[in-house]
Amino acid sequence: MAQETKEIEFEAALKRLETIVGDLEGGDLSLEEALKRYEEGVRMADVCSKRLSEAEKRVEVLMKTAQGKFKTEPFEGSGEEPPKGKKRR
Repeated sequence: MAQETKEIEFEAALKRLETIVGDLEGGDLSLEEALKRYEEGVRMADVCSKRLSEAEKRVEVLMKTAQGKFKTEPFEGSGEEPPKGKKRR
């Protein structure tokens, strides 16, 4: 693999994972080659999962306060708890 998994961008990892899945579904690989591709696919899936998790943590929703000012709040899907007294929708 030319790039270390730490350096691979999400889109590149996803594209490689899709290629690997297609190769494995084709059924034309030897057992040894299928295992190698499967292992690489697991690494690519891990890269994608980590990148999505990182992105989710960074996403913030811009909210307008009652005073007309803007503030940021964590994205509801981030797993962070809402401030006390505020319920999630």
